[in-house]
Amino acid sequence: MLIRLQKFLAEAQVASRRRAEEIIKQGRVTVDGVVVDTPGAKVDDEGSAVCVDGKPVIKNKNLIYIMLNKPEGCVTTAKDQFNRKTVMDMVADVEERIYPVGRLDYNTSGLLIMTNDGELTYRLTHPKHNVEKTYIAYVEKEPEAAEMEKFRRGIVIDGRKTAPACIEIIGKNCLEIKIHEGRNRQVRKMCEAIGSPVLRLKRQAIGSLKLGDVKKGSYRYLNKDEIDYLKSL
Repeated sequence: MLIRLQKFLAEAQVASRRRAEEIIKQGRVTVDGVVVDTPGAKVDDEGSAVCVDGKPVIKNKNLIYIMLNKPEGCVTTAKDQFNRKTVMDMVADVEERIYPVGRLDYNTSGLLIMTNDGELTYRLTHPKHNVEKTYIAYVEKEPEAAEMEKFRRGIVIDGRKTAPACIEIIGKNCLEIKIHEGRNRQVRKMCEAIGSPVLRLKRQAIGSLKLGDVKKGSYRYLNKDEIDYLKSL
């Protein structure tokens, strides 16, 4: 099947699709021995010999999709320079090399997708797709109605206003928050801005895909319907 070269590189885990476009433009990619520096070029994902910096690119056919319930006290990265526990430690028994989709900060728990599907990673993390993420936040103080309205309209954090968001009180000092962006520590900073610092934060859902009963520090494989759903976002 003919597909765009940057998509081929993303699916082969060489780089994100955006980064793959840069690599192509730099003239570092050859297809069947010929340098291709046009990102939109098409390649046969089964028959073309693709190399980056002279090294053959082998597309992984065994795609893995995992839902992990990330615990607090670990980082969302493949390797940590300070030797802290990472989410990779919790999927060490998975033979294929997989990566986290997006990030949850060190003290945030909850739903994290892990996969070796570069195209899906691109879709779920690129801002233009506006994938909704649902969080449960336990806060020091419940916000007033006026502060919640400010939250819903968007708040300036780090010098830039956030997109409109959803916030509801669902229990004592407990909020349900829905955002479409993925800025650094965004929920915590937004809650801080309305005078309700977060004590504990958990990501409950991505779109309509919910964490369910997956225990903290454990994972399960996604079923076909769930995978198809994520690909449709």
